[in-house]
Amino acid sequence: MLGVDVCEFGGQVLELLWLSMCYRGLIGEKKDLPVEEDDDDRNLNYNPPAQKSLQEIQDLDKDDESLVKYKQTLLGPEAPRADESGPNVTVTRLTLLCDDAPEPISMDLTGDLSALREKSVSLQEGARYRLKIHFKVNREIVSGLKYRHVTYRKGVRVNKLVYMVGSYGPRAEDQEFVSPADEAPKGLMSRGPYQVRSCLVDDDKNVFLSWEWNLNVSKDWN
Repeated sequence: MLGVDVCEFGGQVLELLWLSMCYRGLIGEKKDLPVEEDDDDRNLNYNPPAQKSLQEIQDLDKDDESLVKYKQTLLGPEAPRADESGPNVTVTRLTLLCDDAPEPISMDLTGDLSALREKSVSLQEGARYRLKIHFKVNREIVSGLKYRHVTYRKGVRVNKLVYMVGSYGPRAEDQEFVSPADEAPKGLMSRGPYQVRSCLVDDDKNVFLSWEWNLNVSKDWN
């Protein structure tokens, strides 16, 4: 029979999984959510569960076969060796998924981020696309991971969004999140350059990466 700590852990993980699924749908429908942390938490009505370290979770009821399988679902069959030299979450790439694009649209986030401000990502007006975030969790479970970005045109904020990415355990390989579909602006007045400020944060307001990039909306892909 499972102990109190194990039941509490199981309830926390189930809560995280359930909240993650619900919030993806909620955020996908609301495109005008504030980007500020306090407003995000109030709109999501989200209270982060108490944290347990990876070692605490691994040490819970090692002889319970069902619990071991449950933990493997979250953490993988073998937890990676902890890397203490960097952040718990490393964001590696942002990709714009668009079926109509003539070539892949992707940006490397592991190098010099200031270089992203020197070039533009192009989208045809009205094109439907999704954002795919590539990241790696290095040590401990990350809870309530969120992606935010704010879009500006000529210094004026024109759009803001927040996606609940979810909660993830450490893995040796990269993990991915794909946002709900969105649509590029369309019409003569909407064409031209935009500036985007993006960041990835967690429940504890740890900012794992913040970067700026440029988006150009044009009449066609050329």
